[in-house]
Formats: sequence, structure tokens, C-alpha cells
Amino acid sequence: MQIIPILLKEMEQEAMTTRNMLARVPKDKYDWQPHTRSMTLKALAGHIAELPGWVGYVLNSAELDFAKVPYTPPQFADSNELMAFFEQTLAAGKADLEKASEAQLEDMWTLRSGDQIFSHTTKLEFLRVTYCQIVHHRAQLGVFLRLLDVPIPGSYGPSADEQ
Repeated sequence: MQIIPILLKEMEQEAMTTRNMLARVPKDKYDWQPHTRSMTLKALAGHIAELPGWVGYVLNSAELDFAKVPYTPPQFADSNELMAFFEQTLAAGKADLEKASEAQLEDMWTLRSGDQIFSHTTKLEFLRVTYCQIVHHRAQLGVFLRLLDVPIPGSYGPSADEQ
């Protein structure tokens, strides 16, 4: 069984739901956060939009070390820029996955911050983590939007706002 076509199909299926969620992020609430330890709405939306780009990073490197490569949040001014950024990272992630080999998925990959290792798995396993992160943060976004009284689109069926 070939894994890459399955990953590509899942990436595109999840992208449809992600587009619908990101399109509802209100610009006038970018600085809002439900709790002081939560991300702002803008930071959360930006992180969701950047995650498809992690596919290429995982496939084309041996590790990500936050001690060497500090995180820089994506910048965008409005919904058009947010959506364009998402489409850019999605296209890049898909292109990198299309160029990958099945054998490459078996290579090891590490997520760390200096000596602290968060994950040391195969690239395939970390690609799955990346996909799960998209879904996880998209669900957080749904809660944020619900708290802001923004109608929520369905993910795997209709939402309460679409019935």
C-alpha cells in the first residue's frame, strides 16, 4: 500500500474544513483571547495556516531545534492575507509530499529545544502529528469563534449553526 497518496488525500480533505474555519476569523477580534495563557485569535489562526508547511520541513530535514531556530509567528493584516498564506503553505506542503518517496517516510525526525527532546519518531509518524495539530488547533479556533458568537462551519458533518 502506498502511504503518500493517502496523506495527500487527507491533507486536501482537511484543507476544505480549515479554509471554512479560517475564513470566519473576524479581523476586529485579532487581539482577543479567552484566557491570558491562550493564544490570541490572530496567533491561533496564523499557526493553523502555517501548519501545512511543516510537511516539507519534516520531509526535508532531520530535526527542528527551537533553541537554534526560534519560532517566528506568521504576519498577516487581514483575512485575504491569512487565506493566501494558508493556500501558500498548503501548496508547498502538498508539493513536498508529492516529491517524497515512501522510503523517506521511514527516516527518523526529531523535535527538540536544545537537549530537551519532545519527539523522536519516523517522518511518517510526525507528519501524522502535524495533521493532528491542524485538527486540534482548528477545534480550538472553533471554541474561540463560538465564544465570540461567530457561526461555526461543520467539520465532518453539519454544525449546530448549519442545521
